[in-house]
Amino acid sequence: MALLEVSVVPVGTDSASISSYVAQACREAKRNGIKFDVTPTATVMEGDLRALMDIARQMHDAAFAAGSERVVTNISIDERRDKRLSMAESVNAVRNKL
Repeated sequence: MALLEVSVVPVGTDSASISSYVAQACREAKRNGIKFDVTPTATVMEGDLRALMDIARQMHDAAFAAGSERVVTNISIDERRDKRLSMAESVNAVRNKL
């Protein structure tokens, strides 16, 4: 199980707001049945790494489909193979130490 953080940034749009692009990107995760969480600067998903990478590509492509002429996408992967990894467990591990 992996966590993948993706930030899709459309460049050269009519507005400084990108929330509609973020919503469209998140629809790709939702459509694929992937658990995800939106943060102020990125979307975090959990699941099989290959499936997550495919969804990240779909999110990237969705920004073009929505009219952007240029898209910058940043991806961060956190994968453990010694035990199950989830967004909730990762956050709770930090909160318990605070």
